[in-house]
Amino acid sequence: MKLIIKFNLALSIVFVLGLAIAGYVSHEVLQRNAREEILQNARIMMQGALAVRGYTSKQIKPLLDNQLKYEFLPQTVSAYAATEYFGELRKQYPEYAYKEATLNPTNLRDRATDWEADIVNNFRQGNGQKELIGDRDTPAGRNLYLARPIQIADARCLSCHSTAEAAPKSMIDKYGGANGFGWNLQEVVGAQIVSVPMDVPIQRAWNTFKVFMGLLIAIGAFIFLLLNVLLITLVVRPVNKLAGLADKVSLGDMNVEEFNVRGRDEIATLAGSFSRMRKSLVHALKMLEG
Repeated sequence: MKLIIKFNLALSIVFVLGLAIAGYVSHEVLQRNAREEILQNARIMMQGALAVRGYTSKQIKPLLDNQLKYEFLPQTVSAYAATEYFGELRKQYPEYAYKEATLNPTNLRDRATDWEADIVNNFRQGNGQKELIGDRDTPAGRNLYLARPIQIADARCLSCHSTAEAAPKSMIDKYGGANGFGWNLQEVVGAQIVSVPMDVPIQRAWNTFKVFMGLLIAIGAFIFLLLNVLLITLVVRPVNKLAGLADKVSLGDMNVEEFNVRGRDEIATLAGSFSRMRKSLVHALKMLEG
């Protein structure tokens, strides 16, 4: 097997192995970064919901407490305000979602679906878990969800949710007395669930991966070609020429031309040694003839 073939075979194995390792590492890093970006978006949405809830309960509800005696205003309910806020957001970004999924809600639009109920029940198991992160397939594509428990930490919430008899009449008139009661202090009754689409960041990461791998392959091919040109020019051709001259000398032709190589590399050293050997052979033969 020729030297150039051995060299190319070894270089190809190293290149393919390096490409596979670089591809695997870069793919994992890009996918992890994409997921972190998605999760960051979900956390921002969750903090936005908490900000709306806090603003509503601290600044809006106190202004309307007197009016609530005569008419129930759902806008004063922090959960309602957060849901409405994200409802407006979804008009522009329908793939994003926020829901205060509750097992027994006053407003039936907040009733937990099967998969949301599983999340709520997970929080209700009493393991102290404060956050759940996962992903699921939807008709619009794969979504990442971030969930946090809704726990009754303020006894004032029970004035509307303990029994129908204790609830404000204006609320009963609006929603009826069949749902949203029987809650207890410190009980987990639902979960705040934010859903964020994964397709765009994942596709962006995949496109970046393809560009990176394409550049890596192009650079590798260029280096491969450059090394071959250098190997042929600096090693293969000089060695082949020197081998041809050595073959002629071995057959008794002492009149071969000088093989001069400029420089101080190994090929030049080999050429100098061959030239001295040929001269020594010629001198030895002359001495034998004399």
